Amino acid sequence: MDKYEVGDVVRLKKQHPCGSSEWEILRVGADFRLKCLGCGHQIMIARKLVEKNTREIRKKEAEQGS
Repeated sequence: MDKYEVGDVVRLKKQHPCGSSEWEILRVGADFRLKCLGCGHQIMIARKLVEKNTREIRKKEAEQGS
């Protein structure tokens, strides 16, 4: 049902000060924990803000079976 899942990469409208606008989702709930893919900085941000500011969602790639 949820379109956001742990491991997905989201592109937000505003850039992080390091210059990257892509974030990996580490935790999903009322708040999200996001990790900047540019510098590795982690933030907690309200779900409402993430949903409002998302431009693109890249789903995590299915792991290749071993």
